[in-house]
Amino acid sequence: MTKRHGYALLAAVVAVIVVISAAIFVGVAGTDDGSRDTISAGPQGPRNSAAPASSGTWVGSWSASPAGYEPGTEREGFAGRSIRNVVHTSVGGDSARITLSNLYGTTPLSITHASIALASASNDPAAAPGTLRRLTFNGNTSVVIPPGAQVMSDGARLRVPHDSDLLVTTYSPTPSGPVTYHPHARQISFVAEGDRTEDAAGDAYTEQSPYWRYLSAVDVRSTETDGTVVVFGDSITDGITSTTGANRRWTDVLADRLRTESGAPRYGVVNQGISGNRILSDGRGRPAANPSGLSRFDRDVLGRTGVKAVVIALGVNDILRNPHQNDPDRIVEGLRELTRQAHTRGLRVVGATLMPFGGHRGYGPVLEAVRQSVNEQIRSGRVFDEFVDFDRALRDPYDPRTLREQYDSGDHLHPSDAGYREMAQTFNLSHLKSSAAAQL
Repeated sequence: MTKRHGYALLAAVVAVIVVISAAIFVGVAGTDDGSRDTISAGPQGPRNSAAPASSGTWVGSWSASPAGYEPGTEREGFAGRSIRNVVHTSVGGDSARITLSNLYGTTPLSITHASIALASASNDPAAAPGTLRRLTFNGNTSVVIPPGAQVMSDGARLRVPHDSDLLVTTYSPTPSGPVTYHPHARQISFVAEGDRTEDAAGDAYTEQSPYWRYLSAVDVRSTETDGTVVVFGDSITDGITSTTGANRRWTDVLADRLRTESGAPRYGVVNQGISGNRILSDGRGRPAANPSGLSRFDRDVLGRTGVKAVVIALGVNDILRNPHQNDPDRIVEGLRELTRQAHTRGLRVVGATLMPFGGHRGYGPVLEAVRQSVNEQIRSGRVFDEFVDFDRALRDPYDPRTLREQYDSGDHLHPSDAGYREMAQTFNLSHLKSSAAAQL
């Protein structure tokens, strides 16, 4: 055989290998129509959680800060029951993943099944047809979460719309001890007996709940969203007096504006408000229920997915709740420390002035003077990179110590739905964009 013939034979062999390899690839790819993801029979059966490679970015779409453990769950937890949390997205994407928390647990939490789906309708435990997906954790359908820990699921391939309700369901077969929860959800979730994580129908979910249990975050992978803004606050951010199930917290309206207004940064909004939260003081227990803003900032802000900016709306409870913090400089220094921590991660910080509470049962002239002093220092520009003046926007022009009547929920401290909307409309969206940091 001549050298030329040898090269020709080698070229022919290589060509055959290429053709066979291409045929194998086409055969495998041609079957990837979603059918190989199906785990159980039926048109609404769950699919697995393996998300394909994508150029999208993982961002936060929803969150709720763990606030303590649910009373009455100290022994059994929710053994043998399915918890179907209903949560509302701020932005959408082509895949989703969740974070589960056992922060306040005293024993390992065993989750043997978990699922995610789009809700068929608002405030409904039934899944939209064809959207139920089984969740996995490092490829496994079960996971054990140690006391004080949290775990993130794998991504699940699911087209998640913005401004929509998701159903996130978990099942634990064994007693788990204290249940980590967020008590003021302003959203009805559901509970069923037995393992009903893969039920698309909602018939088994006969028990309603005003809490979010175990679930602390939902992220989506998006090609249209650039990052996450974390709103860090107390009951006013938590939306404690907003209409249940209507998504009328001020952070919900903020998310709508960021998604729809021209020139706005394309950020998901996650709400890290805890009712009763203070900057300086922890609640009771170990770990502390309702931990102070300073102690939870790393967990609830710096630890969030894709965070680019933070909005801080804290300080009223330091003034109002016993022991009263009557030194405005201590409150302001706490706020500055939060800003410094954010700056170490390159985050933009927008802070809020403290709204009036005249007429509230805790009101007094001394406490009003503290609020005014804190607001004066915030307006000076030496506490945050930028500020939003919620005080000016919602106060009564004829009595600045009180909320304007149409913005008052009736307790003279928390806004009405109209008040929450006004807060979001007051917010200058350009303040979330990067610029020079404040001189603290």
